Amino acid sequence: MLVHDLIGIGFGPSNIALAIALDEQRQAGKPLNALFIEKQPSFAWHQDMLLGHAHMQISFLKDLVTLRNPTSPFTFVNYLHQKSRLPDFINLKTFFPSRHEFNDYLSWAAAQFDDQCAYGEEVFEVLPELRGHDVTLLRVRSRDRNGEVRERLTRNLVLGLGGTARIPDNFKALRGDSRILHSSTYLRDIARNPAARRIAVLGAGQSAAEIFMDLHGRHADTEVDLIMRARAIKPADDSPFSNQIFDADFVDHIYSRTPQERDELLREFWHTNYACPDLALIEQIFQVFYHQRVSGRLRHRFLRRHQITTVQSKEDGVRLTLRDLNGGLEQTVRYDAVVLATGYERAQHHELLAALTPYLQGFETERNYRLKSQSGFKPQVFLQGACEASHGLSDTLLSLTSVRSGEICEALLVKASPRSQINADELGNMLA
Repeated sequence: MLVHDLIGIGFGPSNIALAIALDEQRQAGKPLNALFIEKQPSFAWHQDMLLGHAHMQISFLKDLVTLRNPTSPFTFVNYLHQKSRLPDFINLKTFFPSRHEFNDYLSWAAAQFDDQCAYGEEVFEVLPELRGHDVTLLRVRSRDRNGEVRERLTRNLVLGLGGTARIPDNFKALRGDSRILHSSTYLRDIARNPAARRIAVLGAGQSAAEIFMDLHGRHADTEVDLIMRARAIKPADDSPFSNQIFDADFVDHIYSRTPQERDELLREFWHTNYACPDLALIEQIFQVFYHQRVSGRLRHRFLRRHQITTVQSKEDGVRLTLRDLNGGLEQTVRYDAVVLATGYERAQHHELLAALTPYLQGFETERNYRLKSQSGFKPQVFLQGACEASHGLSDTLLSLTSVRSGEICEALLVKASPRSQINADELGNMLA
């Protein structure tokens, strides 16, 4: 039975970047037997937020590899060259490609590793394989679209799971109501509500702002309430000194701090990443509301300083009770659909690794993103995009994806076994 040196769960940008780093080592004569398992049937990156005029919020130079190895053939610049668009992109005079183009870049890179990725399988369990008192291997169990269960063995594991929709508590009981959407599935789910004309959008970040503008442009008779607790839509702080928190050196700094100091740093720079749309987008929204006043036709409302106290699912729509936090007054409003642009949670690994918890030191990670473990636990387990509390705000973003993948690759090579296969007798003894 084949034993992989590495299995990666998920094949989004983080694990694509890792595949690139591993490929460089393979070409240098240091091959590792790696396989990635992705639940989607083919590569897709935030496909339900690929809105018409959406663009990236970080520089194209923070792609899958440039910060780690700018000479790599997997840079965004080489992608443009391969697609015969480099001169035209230069003429755009921008660091921020459209989200559609960056998705195409990621798809182009992912396609070059199709032979290393099992698409259409969802990992549901990771089990320890014992040899005496030591855990020497991990058994990764996945289920394909036909319900068939596959089992694979690996020496090391990397989780690049991405985020799951954060649903506010008062909406959780209504999961499954097709009229309540999360931004992560916006395009897919809004298409299932073609008659929706009175729509609430909850949130104060980039996704909420983009969705508001998308709904504004869809139908002339659509009415949208943009609802948030904040007093104003604040732009991202992308000034040069603030942006240094997304540099690789800052990860060393924040990781070396105490938990209290880390929390203080995260709070100080929170608005570089959360609830902070682009200034140009904020200005577009302001223009929409201003032109309403000029025309006298008030299609949309900006309900700042409002909190949702109750949510009711009725036959004729979803009713939200809104409390004005300034005056304390409440109103109940019926909507055809409600869009939750309420962000993401990153705790999937807790459930997926539940069987390993006796061998781990909680879910604390080392500087190289490896989970701390008890003695006798031989596999290395790495987290990608789930270490914000210890490694800083850049952890959930593309900013340091290339650098992080290089660090994980180095750690894998240090402990790499020269064998990628175990003979049947030895494996039988190991699993006995």
